[in-house]
Parts: sequence; structure tokens; C-alpha cells
Amino acid sequence: MPRSMTGFARREAKLPWGTVIWEIRSVNHRYLEPGFRLPEDFREIEPALRESIRKTLQRGKVEVSLYIQQEQENETELGVNLQRVIQLSKAAQQIHDQLGDKAALINPLELLKWPGVIQKQEVDREAQQAAVIDLFQSALISLVEHRTREGAELEQLIVQRLDAVSAQVVAVRARLPEILQAQREKLQQKIAALGVELDSERLEQEVVLLAQKADVAEELDRLDTHVIEVKRSLKQTDSLGRRLDFLMQELNREANTLSSKAIVSDTTQAAVELKVLIEQMREQIQNIE
Repeated sequence: MPRSMTGFARREAKLPWGTVIWEIRSVNHRYLEPGFRLPEDFREIEPALRESIRKTLQRGKVEVSLYIQQEQENETELGVNLQRVIQLSKAAQQIHDQLGDKAALINPLELLKWPGVIQKQEVDREAQQAAVIDLFQSALISLVEHRTREGAELEQLIVQRLDAVSAQVVAVRARLPEILQAQREKLQQKIAALGVELDSERLEQEVVLLAQKADVAEELDRLDTHVIEVKRSLKQTDSLGRRLDFLMQELNREANTLSSKAIVSDTTQAAVELKVLIEQMREQIQNIE
């Protein structure tokens, strides 16, 4: 099934140390081209992110943004070194015992200012990065789902136009005997108008030459073959966009040949309709991975 190269995904998670937000956007591109906007503290995870994208996507310009909202310091992040407080209290008590009433009472807030009393809890960097990468994987899965849904819609549009191509081919093929007979009669009328007598063998030769020139059965057969191949390719995923683009070139080649061989306006009109349908498909295919 085809996947579109256009997609968007956003994932947000509130963790003990802050809020993590991933946003991934992807648009058309000939190759796979990921780009990252990461906070400096998370630059080291970029290789892992690139590898995940490389294994998951084939084509598209992918813009990845990471937003980190750190939690303000609170009771869960700050700790009091009670052992240090006890040591300071004993020291203060000793001073008080020596100086007596002359010693001022210790203000607990002053104790908190003493080096080593307040301890900021360290965040486990490996666990932090692992949580951020896990959330990225979830966002990447969401992006693929978005691209898959849009790809399914593109497939329907392409199949509709393929059916229209087949309808044009059927119409032209059905009219071929009528077209050739009309040309035979037209040739006979011209000969009669010129007053030239041709033996039946010579006339038949001229008709055969005309039929060969106007014969588009081969082109119609190839158009049918290409339509079948496009529908078959739509069930695949590997390098699908490039494969379909090539098939559009082949369809357009046959439509051009059909136009050049046209000897009546109906065939010319059919060739024009085919070109329009093929161009519409080509535009849609430009967005397929």
C-alpha cells in the first residue's frame, strides 16, 4: 500500500523532571532528508533518532523538533543534608555553650545557606534520554500512520484515473474497425473525385498502408499493460514512488504515440483525455514515498 510523504505527528509527555514535546513534519522530497531541532542537552541522541528514521521511512524531507519544559525546583528536586545540619547544630551548640547568652540563636534559614546543606537531586541522564527516545518512537509511529492514511486516499484517486484510462482505451479499440472503414470510404471518394481508375489490388495496397499508419492496437495493448502494472505496484511499498513515476512516463509515451497516429478527431480527443488523466496521476504520485 502506498504511503504519502506528507504527514505530521505530535507527542507530549509529562515526566518527573519536565514536559517533553515531539513534533515531526514531513513533506515531498526526492530522497530521505531528516533535519533536527534539539536542545543542546539532547544533541547526543541525534544519531539514534536518525537511525530510527532511516529504518522507518524511505523518502521525504522530515523536520523533527524537540521541546523540553524543565520543572521548577521543588521539594522533590531539592534535598536537605540532615547529617550536615546535625554537624552544624552541634558546632553551634558548642559555641553557645562557650559564649552563653551572648551567642545569638541560629536561624534555620541561615543553616540552609551553608555549603553542602541543600543538595539538588541529580537526574539520571540515561533514563532521561531513554524516556525522550521512547516518546520519539511513539511520534514516529504516529507519523507513519498519518502518511499511510493519506497514501490510501492517494491510491483511491489513482485507481479512479486508471479506470478512466482503461475506459478510453476500450472506447478507441471499439471504434478501430469503424475508423478504418471510414478511411477506406474516404479514400475511394477522393479517387472517384479525381477521376482516376485504380485496380482493386492497388486500392487494397493503399488501404493496407493507411491501416498500418492508423493501427494503434499495439499502443492500446501497452496502455492496458501499464495500467495493470500500476495497480499491481500499488500493492507494494519498496521504492513505490519511483516505480510509479517511471510507469507514468511510459503511459505518457503511449498516449503521445496514439495522438501522433490519430486520423480522426475522436482518437485525438481520446489521446488528450489520456494525457490529462496521466498528468493528474503523476501529480499525485509525486507525493508517494
